[in-house]
Amino acid sequence: MCTDTFLRLPEEKRNRFLQAAWEEFTTASFAEASINQIVRRARVPRGSFYQYFLDKWDLFSDLMGLIRDHFEEEFRKLSIQSDGDLFRTIPLCYDRFVQHGPAADPLFERCLRILRLNSGLFLQLMLSDPPDHHCFLESAWETLDPSALRSQEPDYVQQVFFLSLLALAAAVKDTLAAPDEVDRHRRGLQLRLEILQHGSLSLVSEHSTKEVTYA
Repeated sequence: MCTDTFLRLPEEKRNRFLQAAWEEFTTASFAEASINQIVRRARVPRGSFYQYFLDKWDLFSDLMGLIRDHFEEEFRKLSIQSDGDLFRTIPLCYDRFVQHGPAADPLFERCLRILRLNSGLFLQLMLSDPPDHHCFLESAWETLDPSALRSQEPDYVQQVFFLSLLALAAAVKDTLAAPDEVDRHRRGLQLRLEILQHGSLSLVSEHSTKEVTYA
């Protein structure tokens, strides 16, 4: 997380530094990204870097936090647009994330570039800090309508929400591997969401298990 020293910088200098960091992390993998290149682009002394951030990972995490915050904001907007329907919101999030051309979201484009350069990072970002998902759920709660779910108990809603995010993460990961097959990946996402909505077992299946109740 950035220091107070960084936050007190003039806006122009702060933005120039962040732009330099974005340029480095979207053109080189995290392992190959260079602090020297960042400070050179930002036109600041190397020693200043450590007055702003603890290390390279600290800066990188800060940038990914900006992407996460932006995703939460976009999620809320799309949730409102979908009348609080989680299963309509998630495909819209996918469309927004992978959109190309003039209408593409600059932050999401940067995120995709970073993920392409860092294999394995996507699931780490999605799964490494479960408390973030609880905070995300709380921030999205005002725009979601869980009334159509089988249970409105917080634990149940939280798990449905988390599984829907994993379905979205899988679709984005598939898109990174095969970016020319967006339609197929979107259909896969919709199928996962349909399974989440309706289950995978026949109503008369002998393998059906006893329904879990939430006290």
